[in-house]
Amino acid sequence: MSNITLMVPEELQRRMRKHNEIRWSEVIRKAIEKKINDLELLEKMTTKSKLTESDALEISKKIDASVAKELGLA
Repeated sequence: MSNITLMVPEELQRRMRKHNEIRWSEVIRKAIEKKINDLELLEKMTTKSKLTESDALEISKKIDASVAKELGLA
């Protein structure tokens, strides 16, 4: 297994120390694995996609507008 070095702000480190029962390396390892899995799924979904970047941006804007309207922000 490889090692990585992680830098966190002092305030976060102080807060983490209050919970020394938590195996922080395991929390971080799981977060990294989840992110990698999400990225691999996204890559798998988009490799066969015919959408252009502008198509994706247009869809994103429509979704944002719909959510804003539903939340009463628009």
